[in-house]
Amino acid sequence: MHAMALEQLHAQLAPGSTVLDVGSGSGLLTTVMAEMVGETGRVVGIDHVPELVQWSKDNVRRAGKQELLDSGRLQLLVRDGFAGYAEGGPYDAIHVGAAPPTVPDELKRQLKPGGVLLTPVGPAGGSQEFVRITRAASEVEGGGPPSCAEERLFGVRYVPLTSLEEQMRAA
Repeated sequence: MHAMALEQLHAQLAPGSTVLDVGSGSGLLTTVMAEMVGETGRVVGIDHVPELVQWSKDNVRRAGKQELLDSGRLQLLVRDGFAGYAEGGPYDAIHVGAAPPTVPDELKRQLKPGGVLLTPVGPAGGSQEFVRITRAASEVEGGGPPSCAEERLFGVRYVPLTSLEEQMRAA
């Protein structure tokens, strides 16, 4: 699925782009994205589990990519995936690595005009779809809900996007 996400977001992962990876997990995909956006780009990976964020930082170091963290081209932060990370946006691309039941409006708002949000969507354990959402290129940022086009790509099965509290209750 990482390769599919990179293929779907390839145009948005150009040098100089700003990217958000929600549910960044091991940090692998986030690191690849940071390499793709080059020295003038920036990628922020967020996850709500502090230990997982630390593990992803350790993975980046083990891969010999410490300079990505040191330069700020790659940030790995503890944050709520439903809320995204507005402080780092707006984003050319947002990737979500877990399935929310519906697409969070907050993530759509964090896209730049013309930006793309790629996410699985659907109930936990139920029928989910991989969806590509593109914010209207002519839209002015701010104000009401963003105008977006939605394209359903194919069926998938992902873990649910949850709050930390929900995840700990289920464990």
